[in-house]
Amino acid sequence: MSDDNRLGVYLRARRELVRPDAVGLPTTGVRRVPGLRREEVALLAGVSADYYLRLEQGRDRNPSPQVLESIARVLQLDEAGTSYLLGLVAPRARRTRRRRRAQVPPSLAQLLEVVGVPAVIEDRYLDILASNALARLLDPALVVGENRLRSVFLDQAVQALHTEWESICGSLVAAFRTSVGSDTDDPRFVELVGELSLASERFRQLWARHDVKALAGGTMLLDHPQVGPLTLHRQKFTLSDGSGLILGTYHAEPGSESAEKLALLGSLGSDEAARLNQR
Repeated sequence: MSDDNRLGVYLRARRELVRPDAVGLPTTGVRRVPGLRREEVALLAGVSADYYLRLEQGRDRNPSPQVLESIARVLQLDEAGTSYLLGLVAPRARRTRRRRRAQVPPSLAQLLEVVGVPAVIEDRYLDILASNALARLLDPALVVGENRLRSVFLDQAVQALHTEWESICGSLVAAFRTSVGSDTDDPRFVELVGELSLASERFRQLWARHDVKALAGGTMLLDHPQVGPLTLHRQKFTLSDGSGLILGTYHAEPGSESAEKLALLGSLGSDEAARLNQR
């Protein structure tokens, strides 16, 4: 993504994803571009075609919020997408050095050990900063130092674990873009996107869509090599201390077969730990 014209890159990517018939335009005739034409976006947003062209080309860097919100409606952006669009033109403080790695408060690390469900702490780049034993039994990639994006796109064992791998990929990329926001000159961001863009065609495809997604939970389907199919509910909580750290938990419906399997997985881990301690 060009850091010189972040707004234009985003507008073009989202414009190409909108079907003309979805906004009431006819689809007859030959269309040389995917999605909407620039002049169609301009017409529907109530701005001149020349002005919209200047936005995409980066020749107007200060559009009003009202103009951007009109364009967001045409591009069918949700609340998260609109907020991201508005953030692209907000003033940014220039960074001169690498951001320091976030530290997990001791009390939060203790919480992971007593919460009773698989739980992790990750930062805005989806780097794992802390995890409990049950989380590591559920997914061996949930260990300190691993990155969830890298694991999902590059680790075949993780791909086999996730029954709905394609959906997980899209959600993670959108959440990552939302988390980083307009802070695209951060060295960690540049390093991670560069590595995945070179190593994964699917990541390149999803990254080019410029999807954004608000932090939210969901249901995930796993095929665990030890206990078989699992249906778990994933919850995400952003810490209120301004650190940007996220607490992620995974739990099964009480009394369900998945809950029994999750308990079994925990007992298998306890038995293995006991055997190791006896050596």
